[in-house]
This record gives sequence, C-alpha cells and structure tokens, in this order.
Amino acid sequence: MRLTVIGCSGSFAGPHSPASSYLVQSEVDGRTVSILLDLGSGALGALQRHLDPAALDAVFLTHLHPDHCVDVLGLHVQRKYRPQGHLSRPLPVWGPPGAGAWLEGMYIGMPPGGMAAELDFRDLVEAQPVEVGPFTVTPYAVNHPVPSFGFRVEADGKVLAYTGDTDSCAGLGPLMAGADLVLTDSAFVDGRDRLSGIHLSGSRAAQAAVDAGGVRRLMLTHLPSWNDPEVCRAQAAGIWPGEVELAAPDTAYDL
Repeated sequence: MRLTVIGCSGSFAGPHSPASSYLVQSEVDGRTVSILLDLGSGALGALQRHLDPAALDAVFLTHLHPDHCVDVLGLHVQRKYRPQGHLSRPLPVWGPPGAGAWLEGMYIGMPPGGMAAELDFRDLVEAQPVEVGPFTVTPYAVNHPVPSFGFRVEADGKVLAYTGDTDSCAGLGPLMAGADLVLTDSAFVDGRDRLSGIHLSGSRAAQAAVDAGGVRRLMLTHLPSWNDPEVCRAQAAGIWPGEVELAAPDTAYDL
C-alpha cells in the first residue's frame, strides 16, 4: 500500500500545499487500484501531477467542510466535459449522509441529482466497512463540529489510519489500534488554541496513538500555514516514543 500526500495544509490551501487530500494505492491482478481520502481546496490540480482523475476507483470524504471536499465539484466537471468523452460509470463518492445534496447545492444551478451520471454519492455508516478492490475502508465517527469520520484503510496486510479533523475522542482508539501509519490532524498548538471539540494538537495526537496501542508510525498533517511545523512536531515528540513525521505534499510513503 502506498500513500501519496496530495495536500496537507490545514483549513485552507497554503502557499506550498493544497488543503487535505491523500491518494492511496495498491496493486491487484496487475492493476493499480486508487482511492482518494478527501479532496479539499486546490487538491484536484495537484492530484493531476500523480494520477489522471479518471483513473480513480473511489473517493472518501471525512466531512463536508470545504477544505476537505470542495474540489469534488471540479472533479464532476472534469468527468462530465472531458474531451476524451463521458466516462462510462459514475465514480463512487462515500461521505457523511447528505454529501451529494450539500455539494450539489454549492454548484449554483445544479438540480437535485444533477451529478449522478458522474458521481455516485453513498452514505458512510459508523464502523461499517466499505470494500474497494483490495481495500477495506472502515469509518469511525470522530469529534468535530459537523458529522465527521476518520478512516481505517486496510490492504496488503497493512493499516493506514487517517483521522480527518478531530479532537480527542473514543473513536480514535479503534481507528488507530495497531496501525502501521497514523496520519493525524495536528492543526492546534498547545498553549495557543484553547477551543475544544475541533482539532488535535501534536501532543493530543501522540497521546491518542500511544493509548490506541501498537501504532508503528506517527505522521502529523492538516497544519495551517500559520503553524510552525517544528513546534507541532516537538509537542508530539514530548509524548510519542519514536520519530514524529510531518506530511509533505507530493511525497509518497510505502507502508
């Protein structure tokens, strides 16, 4: 299983990275299966450096804040109007209930169901796995102001845990337990950000991974451009016993 960071900027696209989007790929029967975790602001452009969007097998949306889903609108346009011709099947897009209607509402003039020929919106259900080729993707509800999920992605005997946006919560335990790599929100900074129920800090992310048990690698992501990444890393390193990694755009990681 390979993870490619398409965008890792928190809350909005940054000067050096789009907002959240992560390409996960695995080989099966001589073919590369590609799924996308989130498609936030600016990410569709960067995705094209790594993959023709027409080759995607599924998209999974953690929640419906624009920095995690707004470029789905561009994906609809790319699939509908591509000069190579209309694609033969709609792309499955898994998200919180109501994702399709919410995204159609953002596209002024789009009638209800107007994206159905290009995008097949499907509702995520807490702890109910979704199978896509070699991948098993299990959503776990997390702690954010809107309905939100983290994704536990399993393939090739490996486990990637992606928190999406969350503060500390019980769902992080089963999400992270035994993961080969935890890709975790670290938008908040201890001592600066005091609101609860929105984001993890580096230290809270590290504590969740330690508490989950068996986690092999910890990688911080979703850092807004006003964060100093080394401050976030240092706060996590005060708890995490190993190396604290920082997600980097256009970088691939093998699990």
